[in-house]
Amino acid sequence: MSVLRTKPIKDVIAQSEADGSEGGLGLKRRLGAVDLTGFGIGIVIGTGIFTLTGIEARDSAGPGVVISFAIAGVVALLAALCYAELASSVPTAGSAYTYAYATMGEIVAWIIGWDLLLEFALGAAVVARGWSGYLAELLDLPTRWFGEEGSTVNLGAIAIVLILGVVAIVGIRESARITNLLVLVKVAICVFVVVAGLFFVRAANLTPFIPPAEPAGSGDDGIKQPVTQALFGLEPSVFGFVGVLSAAAVVFFAYTGFEAVANLGEETRKPKRDLTLGLLGTLLISTVLYIGVSLVVVGMVPYTEIDRGAPIASAFESVGAGWAAVLVSIAAVAGLTSVILVDLVAMGRIGFAIARDGLIPPSIAKVHPRWGTPYRISAIMTVGVALLAGFLPLSALADLVSIGALCAFVLVSVAVPILRRKRPDLERPFRVPFSPVLPIVSALACLYLMLNLSVETWLRFLAWMLLGALIYFGYGYRRNRLARHEPAVAPSPREPTN
Repeated sequence: MSVLRTKPIKDVIAQSEADGSEGGLGLKRRLGAVDLTGFGIGIVIGTGIFTLTGIEARDSAGPGVVISFAIAGVVALLAALCYAELASSVPTAGSAYTYAYATMGEIVAWIIGWDLLLEFALGAAVVARGWSGYLAELLDLPTRWFGEEGSTVNLGAIAIVLILGVVAIVGIRESARITNLLVLVKVAICVFVVVAGLFFVRAANLTPFIPPAEPAGSGDDGIKQPVTQALFGLEPSVFGFVGVLSAAAVVFFAYTGFEAVANLGEETRKPKRDLTLGLLGTLLISTVLYIGVSLVVVGMVPYTEIDRGAPIASAFESVGAGWAAVLVSIAAVAGLTSVILVDLVAMGRIGFAIARDGLIPPSIAKVHPRWGTPYRISAIMTVGVALLAGFLPLSALADLVSIGALCAFVLVSVAVPILRRKRPDLERPFRVPFSPVLPIVSALACLYLMLNLSVETWLRFLAWMLLGALIYFGYGYRRNRLARHEPAVAPSPREPTN
């Protein structure tokens, strides 16, 4: 009995190849490379491009927010390369959780699985509230039920989570079709924003590109300041290159969803090829769009006047192109819808992987015989997210999504050289170049961005991890499959047992 026991690779592969019919513990393979890229872009192009651009340009980086998006994109791409090697070698549900279980041990796997549940739950809840606000603005709905402020319960956020939760439960193929349609809409609008916005860009708005550093407000010291400033006793400041790095750590939230692609490895028809294409395609397309759109926005409006809530739409309104603002708002609703849907799909797969291993009750990991989805855990997660989105203003907790994802990326990056050493014989359709150097660089880059998040965010993250430790040692440590010496895949009722 050890917290560092590892799950044999053969068990991981056996589970991923199990038949998902008749309520078994495997998932049906129905997705291709285009579907995976659609899921990836569906979750990545959303909140970051429609809200974070304005907030970070105005509060932290000025026009330098373009560099922030580029830095975050490079770090995400490094992590994606590590994900691609592991996902193509061990295509299974659970992504980073499963990789950690096979390489670094059970306690590390539990930490990362618990961390990922936090990341996707808060991400879906935050975006659901944003979706509700955009819908209210488009249709002039009462802010009492659809607004972020002054409302007791956000009915719009609850409704969209429950509706998309049903879509996620009914089938992965249906989820893929809806996501791909929404992706086409918002990618088209993003390209439109770049092309149309270039006609309104003014060079004066881009000067200085990185505003000089200045002292932060009184509310940004103490636990509000980045960990790097607190550790080295630096005076809290904004703008300058420090502001660009701080903004990069926050806008990293915009890229975190690409790991949802790795969670779909068990449902991919040709995972050894398509997972790599889906992961890298998602990051390359999304990074180009983020850089282009953020450059246009800060070029259209002085960064001190950018609207925090709807920066792109307000930028077009400020130059007299109200019709374009309406198109952007429609794209925002479509974009945020796909983010919520993919978040819910990813959450269900992570919870499914954890429950299948017995770290939480395995009965909730059952796969529906017709839909081929883990419907019980997905339903539980959907209800939980709906409650969070409906009753809690989560804007202050958005940074937790970034720190959760960065923590996962650190462990995935470290897992690549560990698994190469432990299983050199494992087939690797995609190999990270310059290993172990590039995985180490990826881990250090992610860790550095984590240290640029606030002390307050770290304290909240540690509190969530403490709760997870209590659940693990109170239940999962002694009741999981490895502890009970249970087989990875139960024999079929029609097969004789020895």
